Amino acid sequence: MPEIKVSCHLITWRDEFKLGLKEASSLGYRACETFTHIALGYENEVARFQQLLNEHSFVLSALYGGGRFTDERQRQEIIDYNEKVARFLTLNGSDIIVFGAKGPRSKDGTTLDELKTAAKTINEAAKRCADLGVRACVHPHLGTEIQDENELDAIMELTDPDYVFLCPDTAHLTKAGMDPVQIIERYRDRVKYVHLKDVTPEEVDIEKFPILSGNEALPIFCELGLGNVDMKPVIACLKNIGYDGWVTVEIDKSTSTPQNSLAVCRDYVQEVLSLSIRQANHY
Repeated sequence: MPEIKVSCHLITWRDEFKLGLKEASSLGYRACETFTHIALGYENEVARFQQLLNEHSFVLSALYGGGRFTDERQRQEIIDYNEKVARFLTLNGSDIIVFGAKGPRSKDGTTLDELKTAAKTINEAAKRCADLGVRACVHPHLGTEIQDENELDAIMELTDPDYVFLCPDTAHLTKAGMDPVQIIERYRDRVKYVHLKDVTPEEVDIEKFPILSGNEALPIFCELGLGNVDMKPVIACLKNIGYDGWVTVEIDKSTSTPQNSLAVCRDYVQEVLSLSIRQANHY
């Protein structure tokens, strides 16, 4: 029976990478994704980066690459950048790079010609990563050139399935009007990495966010289990397709503290989704 592996994103700590490692590790997490600019800050100190991970019993699940794929003028720069990220990943035992699209997004969406341009860049960059043993996973993202279902479908159709894979993000898919379960099922052979993320409901039960003082605006994304994304069918679908890769818990902004938010997510993952955040053998 394939075992889904759990990672956490240190985005909640912003640029406080070392603090994020320390606090996430204290919660029991044993794998992480972090900002790429932080990781590449150790490009010439790979041993030091590995030491920091090892000190907290962590492995690196992935890094977030990508670019403005629809801009043909940036093609070579995007390819070179993602190849650099992929090289860093291989030095740190990871084989996943997330290809995040960039904004701003046109009010009319992305045209087919633009998507064809994007697909060409994605194909070439993904092939370069594959040559290094790293799988490139496209991440549809709100406010970018790859947001809506028709754009995702076009990119998946126009790219090479041998090199280009998918990173479904439960929150971004949901906010864009998609059903994460349907998307995972549709691209079951290409799903190689997953972001587990919840969406803050429009009608908020303020008692679930006790740290708020006053009328601060809630972030669009929230801790797992407090939002309106039903994660249980997502995990059931992943198990059904035999997925044995990473699911990465992600919350962009905490309404309390990063450690508290990741504790809420940990409890939800373990108690509701019945997934262990401690895997003895990651790779």
